[in-house]
Amino acid sequence: MKIGLLDTLVFITFIAGVIAVSVYASRRERNHEDYFLAGRNLKWWVIGISLIASCLSTEQLVGMNGQAFGGVGLAVAAWALLAAVAVVVIALFFMPIFLRLGIYTMPEFLEYRFGPASRTVMALYMMVLYVVAILAVVLFTGATALQALFGLDVLLGVWLLGMLAGGYTIFGGLKAVVWSDFIQGITLFICGGVATWLGLQAVGGFGNLVSENQDQFHLILPASHTGLPWTGLVGGIWIAFFFYWGFNQFITQRTLAAKSLAHGQKGMVLAAVLLVVSVLIIVLPGLMSHQLYSDEISEPDQSYAIFVRNIMPAGLRGIFFAAIFGALMSSLDSILNSASTIFTMDLYRRILRPGASDKKLIQVGRISTTAFVVAGCLAAPLLARFGSIFAYLQSSWGYISPAIVGVFVVGIAVRRAPPVAGLAGLLVGPLCYGLLVNALAPDLHFLHSMLLTLGVVVALMLLITAVRPLPDAVRFEPLNDIDLTPSAGAKWVGGGVVIAVALLYLVYR
Repeated sequence: MKIGLLDTLVFITFIAGVIAVSVYASRRERNHEDYFLAGRNLKWWVIGISLIASCLSTEQLVGMNGQAFGGVGLAVAAWALLAAVAVVVIALFFMPIFLRLGIYTMPEFLEYRFGPASRTVMALYMMVLYVVAILAVVLFTGATALQALFGLDVLLGVWLLGMLAGGYTIFGGLKAVVWSDFIQGITLFICGGVATWLGLQAVGGFGNLVSENQDQFHLILPASHTGLPWTGLVGGIWIAFFFYWGFNQFITQRTLAAKSLAHGQKGMVLAAVLLVVSVLIIVLPGLMSHQLYSDEISEPDQSYAIFVRNIMPAGLRGIFFAAIFGALMSSLDSILNSASTIFTMDLYRRILRPGASDKKLIQVGRISTTAFVVAGCLAAPLLARFGSIFAYLQSSWGYISPAIVGVFVVGIAVRRAPPVAGLAGLLVGPLCYGLLVNALAPDLHFLHSMLLTLGVVVALMLLITAVRPLPDAVRFEPLNDIDLTPSAGAKWVGGGVVIAVALLYLVYR
């Protein structure tokens, strides 16, 4: 599946242009707020496009289309459709609290609510999972794509990707990240839309795709289904959504950098709209591959690459693969910037050098980014032993997401929960999930294991609170001067997103 000289030149030119724009946009970083939060001046349209570009990478394009091809069918769209509903809820109800406190990182909120020990534990969890799960996955799947395109060795591709994404992230911080994401996100949607349109022409239109694949066009699968049972949709999957979109530094760093609450809310609602639209490029091609090229595909995760090879005409493949590569770079730069922010602000400045200067904090951020690049490149080749990369990624997050969601939700809803409750929840959660998936119930779907883990965490925290409640309820007082006027438009558009998702589930149930 090699691409020609013209496509290769287009590919290289696009990537070089994105990096140049990112470096130029971030050339004047004066202090650590500029470097880590882009000066808290991001507008809604940049936030929305950047969020979706960071979310959609090779693990979605390859993994979700692979699951759509391999038997889950349209139901895999739940990871985008139901996520859009969760994003709306987070924008309207959780974001005002985080922006009111003026925090840099999500672990910082836990210090405000439960003390420094909880902040440290969450920071360590996030850094480890960023390297072992998402950073390694993105590097590995991206290197696999480079091997298919250019015949490049996977190990060499891993290090090449790490150096490219790490280079401009180290230089420019969050501002470099969001501008590269903005360009790459728009390009991905345009090129992905063209590929889907060409695919629909090849299968005879959307109506024919549905009629020829009726067994695949169901958003709700039986409880016994091993891929995505309906019971997971009413339980564990929401834990993954609220963690990923609400309490995960990788995503929330953009909303924490919003110019105002209204800009942050409108940016997240824009991301929710794009999540619904993204089903056209992260699910439908897998279903079309099942109809058109099932005899050519031996592994489900090959379906998207073979679809693009056959559908896209010569001359357009370079642009399209540049868009895919750009999506990969968007995820890499976001992970690296978020991990370095957590290390610098939650560990270095708080524990090692509380009085560190802006210059020193930026320097530490750049050094830690470099360290994360190296760690991710070393971990990525180890993923070759796993089957479904997407399933590996989602189940890996299960070790920390139930604990973090439980601690955040109880911390916000139960204002008298003491510090020891938060710390206990964070420590017990990974142990409980690990016991379930490795010993007590290894055959249980990981979404069910996540739900059980959340139940244990919340029950433990409520029990501790009943025994040792705080004498006075915690109050979230405004700690910065950001404009906290909510967006009325975000409420209406967000409501429209929820209705649209509900209608899709009614039509394709």
